[in-house]
Amino acid sequence: MMTIMQKSSINRKTASRKEITHERIVEVAARAIRRSGYDGTGVADIMKEAGLTHGGFYAHFPSREALLAEAADRAGSEAVALSEQIAASVPPGDALPSMVRAYLSKEHRDAMETGCPISALGSEMPRQAPVVRRAATRRIKEMIDVVARQLPDWGQAGSHEQALMIVATMVGTMVLARAVDDPKLSDGFLEAALKEYAPAVE
Repeated sequence: MMTIMQKSSINRKTASRKEITHERIVEVAARAIRRSGYDGTGVADIMKEAGLTHGGFYAHFPSREALLAEAADRAGSEAVALSEQIAASVPPGDALPSMVRAYLSKEHRDAMETGCPISALGSEMPRQAPVVRRAATRRIKEMIDVVARQLPDWGQAGSHEQALMIVATMVGTMVLARAVDDPKLSDGFLEAALKEYAPAVE
């Protein structure tokens, strides 16, 4: 299942109160953008969900775009880390199919708030500020690299293009599976992509 467990990236024993508060705001924002989209995520709502006042926002971020960039970076780093954990938990030959099965699972489809931000937010990216797009792009490149490293011909001609196609298929499939209101069609998208990239072992 491609659901991300929330883990703090700072050592709370040595962090200052401001750093801990900053971390909490980013954690809330990383969930909020996946749940409500960039345009549907307001500073006041994030601060309220974090248990803070709206007025304290500018002590941590110079702008809403700066917060969204950190949130995009956090959500993306969590997705990449989870993919790496999945790959490391199985024999090398099973890594890519295991990653694909986790990504294209019904559990991931139904848990957008804690899942991959690429499939949750990709369609909104062209309208975001450059700093937000830059943060998301960096993590997308990392995801492509994680997939590429699992390919048998990693480093050979054509392996990068193959990784691009696999990531594009996973993300596009998840977008479509979430978009439709027909459960059978939604499942069908997932099953068709799984059959192509992670066929069940007989």
